Amino acid sequence: MNSRERVLKLFRGGEVDRVPCFSGMGNVTETGINKLGYRFANIHLDAKQMADTAASTYKLFGYECGVVPVDLCVEAEALGCVINVYPNAEGILYPTIKEKLVHNEGEMDGVSIPDNLADKGRIPLMREAIRLIKEDIGNQVAIGSYVLGPFTLAGQIMELNDLLKLSFKKADKVAKLLDVMADAIIVVAREYEKAGVDYITVREMGATSDVLSPRVFKSLILPPLQKVHKAISAYSVLHICGKTNDIVTFMMEANPTAISVEQKNNVAETRKKLGRDALIFGNFDPYNVLVSGDEELVRTTMRKCIDDGVSAVWPGCDIWPTVPPKNMAAMMDEVTKYGGKR
Repeated sequence: MNSRERVLKLFRGGEVDRVPCFSGMGNVTETGINKLGYRFANIHLDAKQMADTAASTYKLFGYECGVVPVDLCVEAEALGCVINVYPNAEGILYPTIKEKLVHNEGEMDGVSIPDNLADKGRIPLMREAIRLIKEDIGNQVAIGSYVLGPFTLAGQIMELNDLLKLSFKKADKVAKLLDVMADAIIVVAREYEKAGVDYITVREMGATSDVLSPRVFKSLILPPLQKVHKAISAYSVLHICGKTNDIVTFMMEANPTAISVEQKNNVAETRKKLGRDALIFGNFDPYNVLVSGDEELVRTTMRKCIDDGVSAVWPGCDIWPTVPPKNMAAMMDEVTKYGGKR
């Protein structure tokens, strides 16, 4: 199998020759950026540079996917937030929200989706980036993209602390906003599907059970997630950060094709809870292992992920671009050798 065949067969529930090693989140590397002669600050605003940089992770290291975008501000910008892309910055500096769309509780009820959301902000650029990367490496690897989850997107357009407080005090008000966010996410996801993605990751990082109880997750977070996943035609992955063992059954109830968990999740326990057929992606620490760890730590961590029962070796978040090339090589080498032995 080549990487594309392996990943797509996994999503279909088929038997694969070994555990794949890929992601549905950001994985551009400084090595790739420098080899192309690009600047990190520019790739967020140029479809070709974004696609080239994302493709370079596969071309340099054999990482089994091509994923755009690179930052987390696409949907919020399209909805009306002002972002700062730091165009003159040197080194690695991700875009951030400069001005929120919602400044106080009273403005929450006024949030609506622009009629032409699909043509707002950088969504047209994203369509082009997906087309370009698919044209470049789409016959060799699966092409992915990601959208924010409803709660996480709400935490982009307004202050997250206010959103968290209101989730307990005025859950109905938050639920109404999350439903609007879900509708916006569906618009964006469908544009990515039209552009040719094979799978979409829904990144609901803000709804971690580190800050929200399983009860609140089930009543407030799950319904809009179900709405989003029901509307996605491509294979879908639901990613949530933090200690997710208490909510993995609810994550599956959102009806994604697969779930993605990070290093705080006990994957062996999750596997027992969800059964042998569930697609569980995870769960290594992309910074403390892959960026700042040594080669032996990388290798032992990859083996542990596989031994614990992951369906695919997958990072707990974006891979930080300063990842040493030797660690990327060690990760791919170990998964290739060890991933077929399970």
